Amino acid sequence: MVRQNNIITYYSKYMLALMLFGSNGIVASQISLTSYEIVFLRTLIGSILLLVLFKSANNKIEMPKNKQHLFYLVVSGFAMGVSWMFLYEAYQQIGVSIASLAYYCGPVIVMVLSPLLFKEKFTLPKVAGFVAILFGILLINIQAIHDGKTAWGLFCGVMSATMYAFMVIFNKKAHTITGMRNSMFQLTISFFTVAIFLGLQQGFAINISRGDWLPIFILGFINTGIGCYLYFSSIGNLPVQTVAIFGYIEPLSAVAFSVLFLGEILQPIQFLGSLLVIGGAIFAEGILKQKNPINNTTQY
Repeated sequence: MVRQNNIITYYSKYMLALMLFGSNGIVASQISLTSYEIVFLRTLIGSILLLVLFKSANNKIEMPKNKQHLFYLVVSGFAMGVSWMFLYEAYQQIGVSIASLAYYCGPVIVMVLSPLLFKEKFTLPKVAGFVAILFGILLINIQAIHDGKTAWGLFCGVMSATMYAFMVIFNKKAHTITGMRNSMFQLTISFFTVAIFLGLQQGFAINISRGDWLPIFILGFINTGIGCYLYFSSIGNLPVQTVAIFGYIEPLSAVAFSVLFLGEILQPIQFLGSLLVIGGAIFAEGILKQKNPINNTTQY
C-alpha cells in the first residue's frame, strides 16, 4: 500500500509539473514587459529557488568534477536561455498556441540528428512521423501567414525549437550530471546567458508595473522553480515509457489553455496541422514499443 501511495504521489507531481509548464505562455501573456525581460526575471527567480531547494536537501554546491561534461552543460544552459528568449518573443508575435507547437518540433530535430549523434538507427516509423510533422508545421505556418502573423514571429518559433534541440543534445552528453544538480546548473547558466544579453541590449533597468508582479512571481517561483522541483523529484521514480507518453500533455495543455484563457482560435487547417505534429512525434518515437525513448526531457 505504501508503494502504491508513493507511485500515485510521483504521478501527481509529474502531471502537475507538466500542467505548470504548459501554462507558461498564458502567465507570460499577462506581463507587460519585453520577452527578454520576462525570461530574465523567470530564470533569476527560478534559479534562486532551485539553489535554495538543492541546498536545503543537504547537497553540496560544488562544480562537477568532469570538466568535459561541465562544458556540455554550459552549452546546454546557454542554448536553453536563447531558446526561451526566442519562444517568449514568439508568444508575443504569433500567439501561445502556434508558438508552442513550433517549439515542440525541438524534440523532432533531436530525433532526426540522433543517428549521427547517438548512433540511433532510422526506422520507418521515425521517417513517416517526421514527414507528418513537417507537413503539419507547413499547414500551421501557411495559415499563420494568411492570418497576418509576422515572419519574425514564425522565425522565432523555429529558432526556439532549434535551440531547444541543442539544449537536449548537449544535456544528454553531460550524462554524469543528473537530477536536481543538472537542472540547477542549467537554469543558473541560462540566467547568466539572458542577463548578459539583456545588459548589452538595454541595461538592467526594468520598469515593472504593479500588475506585473503577481504573474512574474507565478512564472518564476511556481512554474519554473516549483515546476522543475516537481519534475525532477518524480521522473526518476517513474517508468521511462510513462514519462515519454505523458510528456505530450505539456504541448497539448499549452494549446488548450491558449484557446480557453486567451481566446486564441486554431483554424481547421491549423488544428489538423497540430494533430499531425503531435501525432507524428508520438508515432516517430515509437514510445509504445521502445524501452528507451530518445526524448524523455521536458521543455519546461
